[in-house]
Amino acid sequence: MEKFDKLSGVAAPMPLVNIDTDMIIPKQFLKTIKRSGLGVNLFDEMRYDDNGDEIPDFVLNKPQYRNAEILVAGDNFGCGSSREHAPWAIKDFGIRCVIAPSYADIFYSNCFKNGILPVVLPQEQVDVLMADAEKGSNARIEIDLETQTITSSDGQVFTFEVDSFKKHCLMNGLDDIGLTLEKSASIEAFEAQAATSRPWV
Repeated sequence: MEKFDKLSGVAAPMPLVNIDTDMIIPKQFLKTIKRSGLGVNLFDEMRYDDNGDEIPDFVLNKPQYRNAEILVAGDNFGCGSSREHAPWAIKDFGIRCVIAPSYADIFYSNCFKNGILPVVLPQEQVDVLMADAEKGSNARIEIDLETQTITSSDGQVFTFEVDSFKKHCLMNGLDDIGLTLEKSASIEAFEAQAATSRPWV
């Protein structure tokens, strides 16, 4: 998993509440078990019309936000079903951080396991960053996970809380498999000892 330390990028404003996982990645795209290739279908029903053509007014179709790495959203982001394809699609599009007042619990946890930083801020601070994001590609927001700070394009600094273990995993690029591999020496020692003491197994 890719490490997350600092990020300076364009933020796309999406001032909608209750963005659920079916809006993030519709059910017809859940057949794959690969984490790549889903970015093109991120927010599919909002990005494309019935003919598959881009809807120009949708934020991620606008030239200034096509390479957005940050998403500023409304309350209860990621609600609905627990599909892990939702953070897969967000990450595959290129978004590394989502900023919102609150998240659905399972989606929030899945973000950390897939290299995405979900930041929780009070509504009034999200509103400031939303307005900042609406300035377009010239407004870059900076995120520092080590210091747990977000700096707007005009220099306003906001602090955020994050669980220390999740922070450690994200900064070191450790998903569940990576955490297990950190214990590989102990696992190998246990297996060797078990083979000696129980050769019949």
